[in-house]
Amino acid sequence: MAVSKSWSSKQQDNYDQENRKKSEPLIPGLPDEIAELCLLHLPYPYQSLVRAVSSSWNRAITDPAFLISKRSLSLSLPYLFVFAFHKSTARMLWQAFDLRSGRWFRLPSMPCPKAVCPPGFACTSIPRQGQLYVLGGMRSDTETSMQTTIIYTTSTNQWSIASPMMAPRSFFAAGSVNGKIIAVGASGAGYNDSITSVECYDPENDTWESVAKMRIGLGRYDSAVIGSKMYVTEGWTWPFLFSPRGGVYDQENDTWQEMKDGMKEGWTGVSVVLGDRLFVISEHGDCPMKVYVPDHDAWQYVGGERFPREAMQRPFAVSGVDGKIYVVSSGLNVAIGRVFEGQNGDFSAQWEVVAAPNAFHDFSPSSCQVLYA
Repeated sequence: MAVSKSWSSKQQDNYDQENRKKSEPLIPGLPDEIAELCLLHLPYPYQSLVRAVSSSWNRAITDPAFLISKRSLSLSLPYLFVFAFHKSTARMLWQAFDLRSGRWFRLPSMPCPKAVCPPGFACTSIPRQGQLYVLGGMRSDTETSMQTTIIYTTSTNQWSIASPMMAPRSFFAAGSVNGKIIAVGASGAGYNDSITSVECYDPENDTWESVAKMRIGLGRYDSAVIGSKMYVTEGWTWPFLFSPRGGVYDQENDTWQEMKDGMKEGWTGVSVVLGDRLFVISEHGDCPMKVYVPDHDAWQYVGGERFPREAMQRPFAVSGVDGKIYVVSSGLNVAIGRVFEGQNGDFSAQWEVVAAPNAFHDFSPSSCQVLYA
C-alpha cells in the first residue's frame, strides 16, 4: 500500500509540474494574446530559434494554429534560399539571404550521404508553404543515383526525410505544379543515356505516384512551371551539335505534348517565371535577358539596364517573385532585377548587385529558391 501511495504521489507531482508549465505566461507581465503577437512578428530565422527559450514558447510556436495565424496576418516575407557547393571539395551548404537586410543565415546541415555530387540533386519549392524539396542525387563514391526526398520547413528551421521517389534519379528536372511536386526524367554521362519516366509527390499524403511519361528522353534539363503546365527542355549546349528538344507536361490532364519550335530554339539559358511570363538569362556573351511571347512563339529582348555581367560570373541559379528576378552567381553574388512591363507589352529591367561575403568566394550555386518565411 505504501508503494502504491508513493507511485501515486509521483504521478500527481508530475501532473502538477506539467500544469504549472502550461500555465506559465509566455512573457511575464503580458497577456498571452499580446505575447503571441510578439512571437508572430519575430522574423525568420529567429522564430524557430526561440523554441529553446522555454517550454511555453516551444508549445506556442509549434502549435499548428500559430502558423495559420502567421499566414492569415500575411507576416511571412520572401527570403532567397541558395544551395551551393565548394568548387574544389564539393562541400555543400544551404544559405538563406534576407532580401531586406542583406544578411545571410546558414541552414542546418542537410541529411544526406557525405559523398554526393551536388549538381545531381533537383531542387524545387512550394514558396507560400515555406518548404524546400531536394530530390534524388548521385553518390560520388559509387556513381549511383538516389531516391531521396528531403524537405526543409522554414517554420521549424529543420530538415526531414519523406517517402523516397519510386525511381533513383540524378541530373533531372523538378517543379511545383498546383501544390504537387513533379520529378521528370534523369540523365547520365551519354547524350542518349536518359529515362522518360515521370512521378508526382503529394505533400499532404507523403506519397509518390507514376504519371504520364515523356515522349522522349533529354540529354540535360531546364524547366519552368507556368500555371498547371511544366515546360522541360535540354536547351542549347556547347558545341551546339544537336538542336534542343523539349516537352510540355499538362498536370490537369496528365498528358505530354511537344514544345513549340520557337520556344525551344530560343531557350538559351537559365529560366525564371514571373506571373505567367517566362524569362531566360542567356548563358553566352553579355548574358542578355529575353521574354517569351506565346502568341508569336518567339522571344523578345528585355530593354532597360543591361544584365551586370561584370559582377556576375557563371554558373547562374535564378528565381523570381513579385516582379523581381534574383540571380545568384559564382561566389554567391546576388543580382536583383526589377522587371517592368510597358503599355505596348515590352519589358525593361533595372539591376542592382549585392556582393556576397568573402567566405563564399569559392562556392558555386546549384539552385536558388524564393520562399516565404
